[in-house]
Amino acid sequence: MARVANQTYLSVICRNFPEDRILDYFGAFLDTVPFSASRPGFHFLTIRAVNASQSPILEQDLRMAPLDAAGIVALAGEQCHGDCAYEVGCFWDLATFDVASGKSKVEPQALEIVCRGEEYDEGEWRDRGHFEVNLGFEHLFTGHAGLLGSRNGKKAAAQSPEEARFLEVMAWPENFERYQEKTRENIRKLFGWMRAIEKAVPVERAWMWSEGEENFEARIEEIVAAR
Repeated sequence: MARVANQTYLSVICRNFPEDRILDYFGAFLDTVPFSASRPGFHFLTIRAVNASQSPILEQDLRMAPLDAAGIVALAGEQCHGDCAYEVGCFWDLATFDVASGKSKVEPQALEIVCRGEEYDEGEWRDRGHFEVNLGFEHLFTGHAGLLGSRNGKKAAAQSPEEARFLEVMAWPENFERYQEKTRENIRKLFGWMRAIEKAVPVERAWMWSEGEENFEARIEEIVAAR
């Protein structure tokens, strides 16, 4: 689609996050990740100190031998400091829609996770969370062209031939219903992961946000509830 591909994020602040527990909480958080069935494991680890302008103190490309949560914690073990941030990447499976075929399919989508010590980047965790996850493209949870949910008013006009084709395909009720349900499945998977996180680490506050929606959480709740 021609529209800007906005990104979606999850931020989590813990009730307490002492330096000597950072990697314990990091490992517990990573244990909750719902890996892609075809691309499991974490495929990189980057550790930064002080702030993002500094060169990483550790970079590991793990694509040839992805690690689980325990492996990441073991690899990061000697760099447990309050002024560090730990970044990993992996994949999870979400439903996508192919305009050309008019069909949905489930395929791997990238996830990037950051864990921040409280001294990193002058306390950036206060605004962005001890944990921050780039969940991927916003439209995987909100759909394209404002079609999903119970919003009133005129739908956005097509801004490209591809989007015009998408709207033509969605004019068929069976296509729209299938697209709506697959998007809801993505949202439910996200909600399920959040519940797992809340059980694994001492969450004080968790919120979802995106680059395109003023209130992303309200938007996806609207989509799930719409009839």
